[in-house]
Amino acid sequence: MELALYCPKTGYYERFRESVGRRGDFVTSVSVGDLFGRFLAAQFASWCEEFSGPVRWVEAGAHDGQLACDLLGAVRDRHPGIFERISYILVEPSETRRAWQQSTLKAYGNPVRWVNSLADLQADGVTGVIFSNELIDAFPIHRLGWDSVRRRWFEWGVGLDGEQFVWQRMLDSAFRCEEALERAGFVLPSELCAVLPDGYILEVSPEAGDWWRDAAKMLRRGRLCTIDYGMLAEQFLTPERRDGTLRSYRRQSVGNDLLATPGEQDLTAHVNFTQLIREGENAGLKTEAFVSQPEFLSSIARRVWTDFNPPSGPEIRQFQALTHPEHLGRAFRVLVQSRLA
Repeated sequence: MELALYCPKTGYYERFRESVGRRGDFVTSVSVGDLFGRFLAAQFASWCEEFSGPVRWVEAGAHDGQLACDLLGAVRDRHPGIFERISYILVEPSETRRAWQQSTLKAYGNPVRWVNSLADLQADGVTGVIFSNELIDAFPIHRLGWDSVRRRWFEWGVGLDGEQFVWQRMLDSAFRCEEALERAGFVLPSELCAVLPDGYILEVSPEAGDWWRDAAKMLRRGRLCTIDYGMLAEQFLTPERRDGTLRSYRRQSVGNDLLATPGEQDLTAHVNFTQLIREGENAGLKTEAFVSQPEFLSSIARRVWTDFNPPSGPEIRQFQALTHPEHLGRAFRVLVQSRLA
């Protein structure tokens, strides 16, 4: 999965800048229009008004930089006092995507800079906001299956059958399945395991948990926020999800042939928010909110849109696309954790 998505020469996210949007393989909140970025700018500015001095807005997984452009434009126009205090930092290890972002953000100059990883911010830490939008769903996962006869978990790997990639049981895998499931927050009592169907699939991403823990430790004061589709750990354990949540996206269609055309389709799995919540709280953060995207954006809309500043027709249409359950409002969740003392 990591090679298929991030290989510098053949990875999906390295090759296809236009993969996002109606003409691409999938639609995101950013591709709907600039309302999403303007609403986030209003929320982040409100958070940063709680303390004085320079602030950092750190975005990870910025793709081509369009969300950063929308955020910076909105805060410059509507919150100039905050704009003067901002250092906008993009965490981007890819030279290709960094070039896309620099092209998108060339008008903003000094407030914007790049780092390869969160570790590059360790010296001063972050006072402000660390955030991502649709990043964690693309972290590589381990795909685990339940063996009802042996009553244990095994790992699925990828093998080669002639010219075709195929799934194979990794019976000698060194990956500690039960330990990884426990760390991710999956509670699997013996009564549940007794009725769990043979071959039931769960995905775990230790890398996602590690990234969230590192971001939490980097936060000196402010908020850590992510917007992504996913659920709590117990919600993965339902009959309709016996095949897991790993999916492919290509040409606006969801696919289940996960091993087809590697590097030419998006691969994504639902985020386990229980894992993130636990990692953040273990690092000393307080969970402020875990809500749906419609709830989060509606709370901002009530502050931004007033009788004196009503929404325009295009803004209403964007808001509906972002919040309606038949569009982007059904599966997306927002997690906000904070360190304010």
